[in-house]
Amino acid sequence: MAPSFEDGNTLFDFVVRDGNGVKGLVDLGISMVPDQYIQPPQERIDNQNGTSHQLPPIDLSKLDGPNHDQVVEEIAIAAETLGFFQVVNHGVPLELLESLKDVAHKFFDQPPEKKAIYCKGVSPSPSVNYGTSFVPEKEKALEWKDYISMVYTCDADALDYWPKECKEVALEYLKSSIKIVRKLLEILIGKLGVTVDDSRINALIGLKMVNMNFYPTCPNPELTVGVGRHSDMGTLTVLLQDGIGGLYVKVEEDLNAGKRGEWIEITPIPGALVINVGDALQILSNGQYKSAEHRVRTTSTQSRVSIPIFTVPKRNEKIGPLPQVVERDGAAHYREFVFEEYMNNFFANAHEGKKSLHFAHLDSA
Repeated sequence: MAPSFEDGNTLFDFVVRDGNGVKGLVDLGISMVPDQYIQPPQERIDNQNGTSHQLPPIDLSKLDGPNHDQVVEEIAIAAETLGFFQVVNHGVPLELLESLKDVAHKFFDQPPEKKAIYCKGVSPSPSVNYGTSFVPEKEKALEWKDYISMVYTCDADALDYWPKECKEVALEYLKSSIKIVRKLLEILIGKLGVTVDDSRINALIGLKMVNMNFYPTCPNPELTVGVGRHSDMGTLTVLLQDGIGGLYVKVEEDLNAGKRGEWIEITPIPGALVINVGDALQILSNGQYKSAEHRVRTTSTQSRVSIPIFTVPKRNEKIGPLPQVVERDGAAHYREFVFEEYMNNFFANAHEGKKSLHFAHLDSA
């Protein structure tokens, strides 16, 4: 018989402190989500009335042909409007993408004690962290998600400390994806009319992290969220979705995909990767590029996995609007800061839309 979890601390201990995660909760056979996971009505996702993102994916192979300039323009427009776009012919082997989804399921299908060894405070490396929700200690309603987060320091550490079920595949995915990120970042900075050297590009994506997210089946998907409204803190994110779907993005500008303020679903495309702009790139561009506010719904029919790679500025990197862009715009909309300060603020608060950007806003913006 499943525990009732009438005491919030009991559920918190079971799910968070003991490393059972949401999957452990589901494996108990619960027929109703605990109160701690029920979102306020305004945060719930009504996928019955949602709009699907119909814009075609961007073919990165065309960057090497006569349509180069057109593809560059497509990338820049996507970054300026929705902040999200899908890419195909990206150079990451499709067999690798399938393997990634397989090893993610393999990791999360393990008994709780096998995953709990990576919990914060007991993990063999501070670079590897197994957890649930986002900041459980700060959230009014928990997210219906478990994850394993792997920060890249060097190949040797990855092979020594990342979980054996997924380390080789995750490392190959990271290395393949970084090539895409570099190419896209160079294009986007170039479209701002700015030239930066390789060392600056390296610094802007100097911190790299692979996450494997697991969204177990949910008995009441209409009451929960897999991930709440937020934007990513970094420069660019590369995301592999499985075929189930559930990723929603908020439209900031009027464009073909939908109306301003509307939430649209990024429908999975076989073999495609999703790219999204993070807060750091919005700040660097002085607001020309938009970090995308997004969220994830849950489902009652299938467990879902997604595997993002976050590329983030180095902790000691100074981040602010690029001087040439400020000169063009006439004013800076964001202040300069050391990126570690932004990270600390980001991880100290629950997801709340793009509120994280308030940390960098100038009063005059």
